[in-house]
Amino acid sequence: MSETELPESLAEIRDDFLALPEPERLQLLLEFSQELPAVPAEFSDHPEMTERVAECQSPVYILIEVDEEGIVTMHATAPAEAPTTRGFASILAQGISGLTADEVLGIPDDFPRSIGLTRAVSPLRIAGMTGMLLRAKRQVREKRSA
Repeated sequence: MSETELPESLAEIRDDFLALPEPERLQLLLEFSQELPAVPAEFSDHPEMTERVAECQSPVYILIEVDEEGIVTMHATAPAEAPTTRGFASILAQGISGLTADEVLGIPDDFPRSIGLTRAVSPLRIAGMTGMLLRAKRQVREKRSA
């Protein structure tokens, strides 16, 4: 998938990061960490419905919903004391929610490497965000075929 095929929501997020000098990108990531949407009570009261993202050192859990029209909503939890991981979860939750299942499945697996943070954060953290994305895509495939 070329950059032009990246869904608009994620392209805007990527462009916002790339428009900033590298040192300021971490500040934007911190802002995203503070904007992680809360998980609805119907799911937060049932952690067994979420999936742990093992690639993340911090306890990150995700849950994907696909409605009858094929629109995806991503829910994620990440601890406040892990702002980098929480920021990545927020980027994906905000960027994926509202997309169609096909749009989510078309997101390049290397999207986390495209937002300009590979020199600012550890490869392990980028791998964690990649793990979140891959798990989200797998859940979309599973829910769409159910």
